Amino acid sequence: MGLLSNDHEDNYHRFFEEAMNMGCIWSLQHDEGWALCASEKYKQADVIPFWSQPEFAECHIQGDWQEYKVVAISLEEFMDDWLTGMHTDIILVGINWDAELKGEEYEPLDVLHTFESDYLP
Repeated sequence: MGLLSNDHEDNYHRFFEEAMNMGCIWSLQHDEGWALCASEKYKQADVIPFWSQPEFAECHIQGDWQEYKVVAISLEEFMDDWLTGMHTDIILVGINWDAELKGEEYEPLDVLHTFESDYLP
């Protein structure tokens, strides 16, 4: 399908559709953990960005994240473990952020609800 658009809502819906088709999502991992950003919404929260295609994540392996690698996470693990754990740890979800790391921040349980209500049979 190509690059992400400037429309964050389109990128959001694309994330769910492609995740369902691929059965996984991607993020960036380093020896010491996962790529995190400070939330722009909440002072005390961080955000972990996730992408629906590995190449969307790869473009961020530079600067502070130059030692990170793109890692696939199964959709089942993401839904069953990650989202509930992120909710408990007060970490938000960044979905299909563009090359400038621009995009929306979502509550993990809202993301889980979207998968369960809109994309699962």
